[in-house]
This record gives sequence, C-alpha cells and structure tokens, in this order.
Amino acid sequence: MAIAIITIILLRTSFIGVMGAMPQDAYYYFYGQHFALSYFDHPPAIAWILRAFTDVLGRHVFVIKLADTLVTIGTLLAFYRLSRCFLSLKRSWHALLLLYATLMITILSLVSTPDVPLMLFWSLSLLAIYRAVFEERKAYWIWAGIAMGLAFDSKYTAIFLPAGAVLYLLLSARHRRYLWSPWFFASILAFCITILPVVIWNVDNDFASFRFQSSERVGGVEFHPLDFFGVIGHQAAILLPVLLFALFYYSYKLIRRYKWHISRIPAPQLFLLCFFVPVCWIFLLISPIYWVKINWMMPAYITGIIWISTWITVKYVRWQWICSLVVHLALAVEIIFYPVPIHSDDTMIGWGGLGAGVKALAAEYPDDFIFSADDYKTSAMLNLYLGRMVYSRNVIG
Repeated sequence: MAIAIITIILLRTSFIGVMGAMPQDAYYYFYGQHFALSYFDHPPAIAWILRAFTDVLGRHVFVIKLADTLVTIGTLLAFYRLSRCFLSLKRSWHALLLLYATLMITILSLVSTPDVPLMLFWSLSLLAIYRAVFEERKAYWIWAGIAMGLAFDSKYTAIFLPAGAVLYLLLSARHRRYLWSPWFFASILAFCITILPVVIWNVDNDFASFRFQSSERVGGVEFHPLDFFGVIGHQAAILLPVLLFALFYYSYKLIRRYKWHISRIPAPQLFLLCFFVPVCWIFLLISPIYWVKINWMMPAYITGIIWISTWITVKYVRWQWICSLVVHLALAVEIIFYPVPIHSDDTMIGWGGLGAGVKALAAEYPDDFIFSADDYKTSAMLNLYLGRMVYSRNVIG
C-alpha cells in the first residue's frame, strides 16, 4: 500500500505541470478576470481564488492547477482534524487514506470548479459546528456561521450545511436546546453577513443566479428511471467501487440495526449522518427525473467516510488503494500518450493547437472579432490561450 500511496502522490504532483487546461479551468479563470461580487452560474469563491493565484504567479495553466491542488490539500487537512473528533488516531488515518485514494480528490486537485473551495469550507464548517455543539465552545458558533457562509459563497449546495445543523439539533434531545440559544442565532447572523456578496449581486441582477439554479433548472424535468443507475456508476467512478460499496453496506446495516428509531443512534453518529444522508439520498431520489451531475454529491462523503471508518478494516483500505493505483496509472497513460480519443469538449487535449490556429487567423483578419457558435467552452479556452476577448453564441442570439 505504501508503494501505491507514493506512486499516486507523485502522479498527482506531476499532473499539475503535465496536464493541459480543462474548459472549466478557463471558464472560472475568465470569471476571475472580470471581478464581481458574484456571477450568473455560480458564486464567486473559485473565481476569486484563481484571480489571486494568477495575479501573483502569472497566467499559466500550471498556476491554475496549483491553486486547486493547494486548496484541496487544505480540505484533506481539515477532513483529518474533523475525523479526529470522532475516531481514534488509527481509524482517522484509515479515513484519510480512503478519501485520498479517490478519483474525487484527483478531480478536485486538477480541475477548477466551485467544488474546490466548497469542500474546504464544508469541512471547516463541520469542524466548527462540532466544536460549538459537542465541546460547548461558544465562539465556534461564529466561526461556523462564517465557514458556512464561505461555503455558500463557493456553491449553493452549501445550503445543506445550515439545514444539516438544524436537522441534527431537532433530532438530538441532548443538544436541542441550542436551537433557541443566542449563540445559534449569532451563527445565523454571521452566515447571512458572509453571503452578502452573493445576495447583493442577485438583488442587483434580478435574482438571475438564484433563478437559474432553482426554478429554471426544474423546467427541464423528464422521467428517465435508468439515470438512477447512471448516477450510481459515476459515483462508483469518483469514489472507487470499494468505498461506494462500503457506504451502501453500512447504510443498510444502520437501517437494520436502528430501523426508524433515530433517537437510539449515538449522538456523534447522528451528527455525521445529518450531513451525509440528506445530500446523498436527495440527489439519488431525484436522479430518475433530473440528471444529477458527478460532483453534486461530493460534500456528503466528508462525513460519510468518517462514519464508515468507525468499523471499516485495513483490508478494505488496502483494496481501495489497489483500485486507486490501477485507475491513476490508466489516467497517467491517457494524459501522457492519449491512446483513447475523447469525443467531447470536456478534454485537456488539443486546445493549445486550436489557440495557435485561431491566433494566426486573427492576425490575418485584424479588424474582425472572434466568436464560437457552440457552448461556453470553446470561447473560454480561446480567451485563456489568446489572452483576448473571444465571444460566444450569445452575440448572435
């Protein structure tokens, strides 16, 4: 297992310099070059992070990926500190190894998405909420509110954080008194203040982002029951099958042991479940009527992995790392030698060549502007490689 760990660390580090830009990298980099309180598609955290890194270290693809990697290392450290609140030293290492082996961490380390800062602030939020509730350290209610606000400034999925906290306090007879505590209300106030940039932007722009991520998405509802298995498949890909099986297996054991007697579940377990079960199962339940993207369930696994690490043995950790080594070696072959063509614009291959070709074309026609008539990805990538404005199909309606 030590060989697998060293190999994957080396591969992930080398990918920072070897892997080309993804359309998502260019998209959120472009956001950051046009500084705003928030944006139409998502809140601003990832854009602000990329702007800070590229302003200091230069407009390079490896700088963008370095930013993702460093933020994800922060997530891993916060995850480990959170796991120590619930697990022994040995089992905390098991939990960290389970998480670090996943393809999810590789994606977060190398592809710029709002999930990169979301996962960091999600982990820090849970750590602060735990300190406030279980250790009765009142100041941590303020830190919890700020961390949850920063998570919301990263991605709207973070609304599950205050919802999970309220759910736990409602279900826990021992801690229910915090629901009417002034410190709890101070946490809510801190949350509201921290999300002001997103709220102000939405007020100034007719709530465009809130509407896009809520009512306008619901308009695309269709019934596709087989999509449920598609979601299971892509979650098995990012977690690896060993870990996904463990999450389902221990969820089944939980139902068999406690049935619906929630009051019998120990408080630490209940806390972890309140931030795992709602996120995971809500997205699973809606998957037959709405396509659930590969990254939407990621935050649920922070507490889900800690929860199953209470029982999981080193044998399963070892199998997780064997699977991880195979997957990452295959990924390395694809990135370096490109044996399997990717018939999609979600690729790191070919954009540099396209940029060079368009640059030559632009020099030939200096009085014309450039636009792409497909989705945002081509224009975003050309913006990154050309360093000039390239429009998308919105200019022609």
